Amino acid sequence: MQFTVNVQELLDGLNTVTRALAARPAKQILEGVLIEADESGITLTCSDGSLTIETAIAADVRETGRAVLPGKLFAELSRKLPGGEVTIKVGDNHAASIRCMSSKSNLAGMNPVEYPEMAGVEQGVTVQIPQKQLREMIARVVFAIATDESRQILTGCLLEVCRDEARIVALDGFRLAIQKVFQPFELPADVETLKAVIPGRVLNELSKILADEDEYCTLLIDKTRMQASFGQTKLSTVLLAGEYIDYRRILPPSYKTQAKADRSGVQNAIDRASLMAREGKNNLIRMAFSGDTLSITSNAELGDVHEELDVNLSGDPIEIAFNAKYITDVIRNITDEELCMNFNSNVSPCVICPPDGENYLYLILPVRVFS
Repeated sequence: MQFTVNVQELLDGLNTVTRALAARPAKQILEGVLIEADESGITLTCSDGSLTIETAIAADVRETGRAVLPGKLFAELSRKLPGGEVTIKVGDNHAASIRCMSSKSNLAGMNPVEYPEMAGVEQGVTVQIPQKQLREMIARVVFAIATDESRQILTGCLLEVCRDEARIVALDGFRLAIQKVFQPFELPADVETLKAVIPGRVLNELSKILADEDEYCTLLIDKTRMQASFGQTKLSTVLLAGEYIDYRRILPPSYKTQAKADRSGVQNAIDRASLMAREGKNNLIRMAFSGDTLSITSNAELGDVHEELDVNLSGDPIEIAFNAKYITDVIRNITDEELCMNFNSNVSPCVICPPDGENYLYLILPVRVFS
């Protein structure tokens, strides 16, 4: 196999596919990047066995073939190349010679015959969402994915698609995050709502390689796998098995108290209070809503913080406490100028949603405190 390719395009491709490499792969061959060269160019593929990422790159191919080179080392070496064009030639012994301007390197490879065939998605339901929108949706819910493997289904995100809406849901037992996109979707006649639980790590990596543009990402979903296609890249993954928690039962049907305030003002006040809360034993901040004032306080042995802001309060006054990290994670993912917080009591969930519309919803469990 022999081809010549632009160094930056090669590096961009390697940076994309090597996101699928596992820290401790089950097989040594999965430490490598599979390179396939044909008349149309080259295709790079990496996999950890359940997640596979492949991308196509234009190249001048002089000799077709397949090779497997050490993924991380090949990416690091490509990052150090002087630039311009690089020529890579792989011999019968699977070793690659890499020539770029005055730079010459040799890299030991592996037998491509040993690289496992990766299962794809041949048939399923197709969902198209603009890359930029999907990227933002994922980025604003991944913080609420559970990390405790004992509840494996919660280490993924629920994707729900009906005929006029798609939503991504993450839930870790303390926080619930929902992001929605409203557009028409074509579903099979016998499918009212499409549901798939996508591993959190997969969505996290997907959000990092999606482009910041309005071109569509096409999701092809069957009962056990999902494939995402965008640009010259394809990502394929195994879905998590099992039923996701019925999160709708957690959402309160009505509220006794609603507070609206300037989002950036609340965020800055919570950030300052969190500095002191981290020094305390329980990372706690307290919020008191009364009249037209919101008081935010935190205490530790080293000192305390007291903040006051103007609010528009409807309903009963309320005092409530939160883990500082949990509420900070939520508010940092809201871009509206106004923050709308809804309460029933100081021991029931707080729900944050848009002042107008339904693009997102966040739920946070409070901390029970004894005065």
